[in-house]
Formats: sequence, C-alpha cells, structure tokens
Amino acid sequence: MASTVTSEPSKESKDSSAEPRPGYGQLLRTRGAWTFLLPGFAARQPFAMLTISIVLLVQHTTGSYGAAGAAAAVTGVSMALCAPFTGRLADRYGQRAVLVPGVLVHAVSGLALTALALAHAPLWALFAAAVPTGASVPQVGPMVRARWGVKLKGSPLMTTAAAFESVTDELTFVVGPLLATALCTAVNPAAGLVAEASLTLFGGLLFAARKGTQPPVAVDGHARVEHASALRIPGVRVLIAAFLGIGSVFGGMQVSLAAFTESIGEPGLNGVLYGTFAAGNMISGLVCGAVAWKAAPQRRLVVGYTALALTASGLWAAHSVPLLAGLGLLVGMCIAPALVTGYTLVEDLVPAGARTEAFTWLTGAVALGQAAAVTAAGQLEDRFRDGAGFLVPLAGTVLALGTLLALRSRLVAHPRGRTVARGVGHRSPVTVD
Repeated sequence: MASTVTSEPSKESKDSSAEPRPGYGQLLRTRGAWTFLLPGFAARQPFAMLTISIVLLVQHTTGSYGAAGAAAAVTGVSMALCAPFTGRLADRYGQRAVLVPGVLVHAVSGLALTALALAHAPLWALFAAAVPTGASVPQVGPMVRARWGVKLKGSPLMTTAAAFESVTDELTFVVGPLLATALCTAVNPAAGLVAEASLTLFGGLLFAARKGTQPPVAVDGHARVEHASALRIPGVRVLIAAFLGIGSVFGGMQVSLAAFTESIGEPGLNGVLYGTFAAGNMISGLVCGAVAWKAAPQRRLVVGYTALALTASGLWAAHSVPLLAGLGLLVGMCIAPALVTGYTLVEDLVPAGARTEAFTWLTGAVALGQAAAVTAAGQLEDRFRDGAGFLVPLAGTVLALGTLLALRSRLVAHPRGRTVARGVGHRSPVTVD
C-alpha cells in the first residue's frame, strides 16, 4: 500500500516535469480562450484601418496630404489622450458597459466624418468630427490582455500571452492598411472608413457579448481603493516613458522610409522596407513567447531596450537599400521583446482592478510617441533631408533608455497588503454584466 501511495505522486511529478515549456499551443488550449480571441481579433482589426482610411478619403476630397495628415493626427492624439480613461472606466464598470456605448459613438462619428469629407466641409469641421472618432476608438487589445490576466492568473504563460498579443497587433497592422487601401482605391475613397466604422460596431458588440470572460469588477464599499488610477503606480509611469520611445520608432520609420525611397526614385520600395521592419517585430515576438525565460522581466526590459537604442541609433547613417533593410529588420526584432516584457510587467505591478487602464496607458503612449515622431521626422526631412528623420528614433529611444536605467528600481513589484483587504465586511469581486 505504501509503495502504491508513493508511486502516484512520483508519476505526477514525472508528468509535471515532462510538461512542455509554456508555448503557443498550450496557451491556445486555455479553456475559453477562443471565445474572446476570435471576436477580439475582429473588433481590433478596424483600428489599423482608421488612419490610412482618413488620409486617403480626406486627400481625395481636399487634394491635400497636409489636410489629410492633420485630420488623421487629430484622431490619433484624441485616441491617445482618451484611451486611458476608457480603460479606467472598463476596470470600474466592466468592459461590456464601456464597449457597447463606445462602439456606437465611434460608428456614428466615423460615418459623420465620412459624410463631412464627401460634402467638402471645411477643415475645422473635419477636426470636430475627428475628435470623437479618435476618442471613442474601442480599446479591444488592452481588454483582451486583461482577459488573459483573468484566465492565466500569474501563470508562466503570461509572457507567452503578451507575445501572442504583440504578434496579433503586428498582424493587424499588416492586414488592416492593405484592406483599407484596397477598398479606398478599388471601390470608393469613402469605402475604407465606412468599412472601419461597420467592423468596429459589429466586432465590438460581438466581443462585448462574451461577458463571461471579462475581468471581475469589485462591488463592495471599498471598490474605490481597487479602482485607484494605474498612473499612480511609479512602475507604470516608467513603462509609459519606455513606450513613448517605442512609438518614436514607429513614427520615425514611417516618415523616414517614405522620404528615403522617394529620394532614390523608388517609392515602391517603401512597403518592402517597412514590411521588413514589421517582419522583424513579428519574428522576435513569436520567439519571445516560445522561450521559457529565467531572467527577471526588469532585467530583460533593460537589456532589450539597450539593444533597441543601439540599433535605432544606426539608422540615420544608412544610405543604401540593403543596409537600411538589414538595420530595419534588427530594429524590428528589438521592439517586440521590449513591448512583450513591458506588458508582462503590468501583471506584477498593477492590481487586477486597474490592469485594463494600465494597458491603455501603454497603448496610448505608443500612439502619442508615434504622432509626435511623425511630426518631428516630417519637419526634419523637409528641412534637411538625407535621412534626418531617422534622428527621431535615435533621440526617442536614447531618452527613454536613460529614464529606464535611472528609474528601473520602480519596476519591482511590492506587496499589496491583500490580507487587510480580506477583512470582515469585504466581498469578493464579481463579474458585472
């Protein structure tokens, strides 16, 4: 009998030790994951269509790329500034309560912007419609990440989930612009924005309907403690600085690659070079999720960001297509580890009741850094040319790395005093439909 009893734990131990490292197959077998992954992908796809759809429509109706870029920039800045508040509301009242009215507002605003552009309305009117269009962009990516947090609850698969989401975002930004461009050029200049508004509405409502997997919402009298802003956490502010630097890479690369290919008389190579950059991001993202990391995430972030700053610093000196393609690939490969590790750190730094907001702060930081970089790189290319726009990723990543090195101690999680929170009279968080 004794030998029988001891053999079973031994067998379990053997099975446990033989369990494969956290990987995508194991992640996607998580019970209930597909119920929010598929609608989540459909709901976030239109986000990548928004900017290019606005640019193509407004340029067609006004004949000005400047006006088109300005309208798109207003939408992007509005989204970046409002996204964290959307995330905070989702943490406090539940994702479904925020998504349903949000996608309705976004669809109406997007269609209004389309109608105004087709009616050749003045630029200020387009700006007025662009503000609510950007402010109401549903933050589906951060919401999906928050649902992974509920499903995995501190599992080693969290890093894999963060990598999976990073790759999904990259795939979205490959498919979305291609779809929007095809609709605007082959069907009608307004077709891209109409499709974006429609997909956001139906995809968002479908995702909101999966209420069983949304993060729980505390409903006791002490909920205000759980719903304190994620921005009050020092580590989140450090991550925001790091993600602003990542945004500077995206924005600087977009403008500078377009200017470089135009200067050599090969504008068609712009898509090839940026695609190489995006491919590097996707490849390293896949690798990050497949590796069982032993180093602490704080250390991985510093090492990865140092590599990003070093590779981005060489872009301005590249004056040939092969060299720029190679450096672009390396820069892309350095971005995903920083993104993945940053999102993974949120799990340790931020209480469950504020994670959606934290994710939207990071997403908004990338968007804000990208908008600022597009403007700065464009000015540099207009005035100095010769790859001057590539100085923007250099400056952005170096400044962010300096901040990260100086404040890296704030990325270490501290005990949250959960024992006190379980005192008499407190109730467990429940899911609010």
